[in-house]
Amino acid sequence: MANFQHILFPIDFSPQSSAAIPYVAAFSRQFEAKVTLLTVVPPIWVGSGSKLEHGADLEDSTHLESSAIEDRTRERLDQTLTAEVHGLTMERAVRSGDPVEQIIRFARENAVDLIMMPTHGVGVFRSLLIGSVTAKILHDAECPVWTAAHAEEQHARHLPESILCVVDGTANSVEQMRWAVEFSGRFDATLQLLHVVPPILDWNAFADHSKLQEEEREKAHAQIEVLRSEAGVEAPLIIGVGPIAETVAECASDEKADLLIIGRGQIGEKLGRLRTHAYDIVQRSPCPVISV
Repeated sequence: MANFQHILFPIDFSPQSSAAIPYVAAFSRQFEAKVTLLTVVPPIWVGSGSKLEHGADLEDSTHLESSAIEDRTRERLDQTLTAEVHGLTMERAVRSGDPVEQIIRFARENAVDLIMMPTHGVGVFRSLLIGSVTAKILHDAECPVWTAAHAEEQHARHLPESILCVVDGTANSVEQMRWAVEFSGRFDATLQLLHVVPPILDWNAFADHSKLQEEEREKAHAQIEVLRSEAGVEAPLIIGVGPIAETVAECASDEKADLLIIGRGQIGEKLGRLRTHAYDIVQRSPCPVISV
């Protein structure tokens, strides 16, 4: 169900976290949801040379140092984004340990409905990769995950007015379409469906390449139409042809989408592991992506 009552926003005090907070606040107000700001203090590793020891295995002084860091982090968190989250139902939490493990555990143990986080894609080299924490959260989370556009500046509307739902043509697409209809209805946003047909690269030498590609496109269109009918969804359907992530990004830009909805962790016959394409789509998307 696309009804969020508890939103988890992992925050590391970076500019990217600050850029994402207007979206978190907008979603919280739209769904009347509680928001938890969670900061995770990573493990302390100390030592020299080739020998490193985990802080938890060392003497009491290290425990005191870890506790002091956690206390300082909590103080900083209490003073962070106070104006931006004014009026929201808000909690703040600090945990110690591996960030991914702590975020996933907190979400599971506290009935989190949605995780919202940036991708940390800035700079010449960092823009080429999704942050490792975000990638692992996309892999492991049991609830939907919202990720900001993989860019230094965010341009999409905080409350989406145009939503594009990317479907892979498997049976899972039926529930994804229904979810997308319910979700877009909460924002009174327009919804379009998108399915991408990979190019027939191996057949370029044939004179009838275009005809064969069109046949594949029409076959895919008929397949998605059957699933759309089963789902009872009337949203317009777009069939794109090309590399998956690039074509999704281009379509999102052409349609001026404020949000992409994608599935993750599914295996499609032609798309391979959708999880792999999910990373690429998040990396290339001009707008935020919610992975369900």
